Amino acid sequence: MIVPQYWAEGRAKARQDKQQVTVRRFGWSDISQEDAQQQANARSQEALQRILSGVKLDRSEPKISYNGAAGVPIREEVVERHGETVITRNSYGARCLNTPNVLFADIDFQTTPTFQFIAAIVLTTLAAAIVIGWYSHSTLVWAALLIFIVMASRPLAGLLYSRIHGTADDMVKAARERVRGLSSTHPEWGSRLYRTPAGVRVLVTHRPFQPNEPEVRECFQALRVDPLFAQMCLNQQCFRARVSPKPWRIGIPDHMRPRPGIWPVAPERMPLRQRWIDRYESMAVSFSACSFLESVGADTIHPVVAPVLRLHDDLSKAASGLPIA
Repeated sequence: MIVPQYWAEGRAKARQDKQQVTVRRFGWSDISQEDAQQQANARSQEALQRILSGVKLDRSEPKISYNGAAGVPIREEVVERHGETVITRNSYGARCLNTPNVLFADIDFQTTPTFQFIAAIVLTTLAAAIVIGWYSHSTLVWAALLIFIVMASRPLAGLLYSRIHGTADDMVKAARERVRGLSSTHPEWGSRLYRTPAGVRVLVTHRPFQPNEPEVRECFQALRVDPLFAQMCLNQQCFRARVSPKPWRIGIPDHMRPRPGIWPVAPERMPLRQRWIDRYESMAVSFSACSFLESVGADTIHPVVAPVLRLHDDLSKAASGLPIA
C-alpha cells in the first residue's frame, strides 16, 4: 500500500509520422514535491518510448482518487499517519482508514429496488394494461390503468423487492449468519461485526492478511462482498474502511469544494476547501460511521491488529451510541 504525500504530473512529447505525440503521467513521493515531479517526468518518458515502439497505451492517466485506480496509488489527502495505517480524506470529504494488512470487509445491502427492477415492473404492468384495455375496448379503462401504472409502479416495485430480498433487518441477519458460517469452517478466525448505514462491516482480528492471499478471496466470496470492493483491495494492496459520516447523511447537501475533490488542490483554492471541511467536521461529531454489533469466533486479537482495531473504533465512534451516517 502506498498513500503518497506529494503528487505531480509530467509530460513528454515527440513527433512520429509527422504527428505530435504527447504523453502525460503522474508521479508521487513521500519525500518532496520535486521528487514527485522527477518520477512523473520519468514515467512520462518511459510511456512515450513504449508508445513510439508500437505498444498501445493510454496517452494520459485519469485523475481519480481511489475507485478503480489500477497501478496508481491512492490519491487522497493524508490527514494522519499511525505507523503503516493512513487516514485519508476521500473525494467527498469523509475520512477513511487505509491499512496494508488488517482485513476489513464491507457488506453493502441493496434495500431499494434497482432501476432495472422498477423498469421490469413498469413494463409488466404496462403489458397487462394494454391487454386489459384491448379487451375492454374502453378508452376510459385504458386511461385509468395508465394513471395507475404511473402512480403505483414505484411503491409496487418496492413492496415486491422487499418480499423477494427481505428487509434491511433480514439482510443484517443473513450477513451475520454468513460470518458465523465462515467462522464455523475456520474455527481459528476471530471477527468483529459492525452495523453501517448500508450494511455490515467485518474486521478480522486473529491475524494480519495480505490482500492477495487466497484466504482473503475466500472470505470475500463467502461473505458476498461487492466484487468492485474486492478488486480495489487487490489493485491498491490495502484494506479500507470509512471512519466518518457521509456528508449528505448529516445535512450537508453540497459537495466538497472545489470540485472535484481530487487531491492535490491548488494552493489558492485551499481556503475554499478548508471552509467546507471545517463545517463538515463540526457537524460530523454528532454521528458515527458504524456501530459495534458483536464478536464472532475466536477471541484472539493479534498484536498487529490491535492498534488498528482501537484506531478504527475510536475514529468511527463505534461504541458511542450516536446515529450512524
